[in-house]
Amino acid sequence: MSRLQNTLANLKANGKTALIPYITAGDPEPNATLDLMHLLVEKGADIIELGVPFSDPMADGPVIQKAVERALEHNVSLDDVLEFVRVFRETNDKTPIVLMGYLNPVEAMGYEAFANAASSVGVDAILTVDMPPEESFGYKEALDSSGLDRIFLVSPTTPSSRLNAVNEKGSGFVYYVSLKGVTGSKELDVVDVEEQLNRLKQSITHPIGIGFGIKNAEMAYAMAKLGDAVIVGSSLVSLIEANASKGLYDVHLAIGEKMTEFREAIDRADANQ
Repeated sequence: MSRLQNTLANLKANGKTALIPYITAGDPEPNATLDLMHLLVEKGADIIELGVPFSDPMADGPVIQKAVERALEHNVSLDDVLEFVRVFRETNDKTPIVLMGYLNPVEAMGYEAFANAASSVGVDAILTVDMPPEESFGYKEALDSSGLDRIFLVSPTTPSSRLNAVNEKGSGFVYYVSLKGVTGSKELDVVDVEEQLNRLKQSITHPIGIGFGIKNAEMAYAMAKLGDAVIVGSSLVSLIEANASKGLYDVHLAIGEKMTEFREAIDRADANQ
């Protein structure tokens, strides 16, 4: 089992739901990323999802698009993101790290070179938004040979044929996009999410993480009762944007408070299962 798979299996065995926060690497500035990663762990993150800046983040809403723009203003590249992970691993070899991004930077480096580089610094899994599982030949093999889990997205409109491909080609966990549209949009319908999760579990054998639209403790509580992991992104990134001009201390304070809110809500849901 990989570090990611072990973490999720241990949490499930103990009746716990994983909290997976997302931040964009290099936002609001490169020297903030490592401290933010450690803060997320301190405040209850079980797994970290680290966004790789890319100039055309088509699946992301305006909040994360702006975060990517801020990172790119500092010329943060895929190489820089890998270096963040390498340094993080000097003091934390336990928390799994998922890189989330787009295919272009990976293809530019080459599948094998990327997989080797990511594995060597301590990355655990890759979520490439625009890589369909049906077209992942070469990509899957390169990541698999380097021991990296392959995470794919599914949504309310994903057909059964693709669910089977996701289950076959993916590993670690499956990321369920609980809303139609881009990240950070609309409101969650808990009943609909529950119905969709029941449908997914007929085809998916991997743990399922629920993301998109989880903005507060109420939503985190509800999603923790349904999924194996709760993924929070835009709500954290918006706090970085709102507080960056005040200084990193204020960023840390706001992120810490929000993470505590999510962690406590998820823990309450687990206790009431």
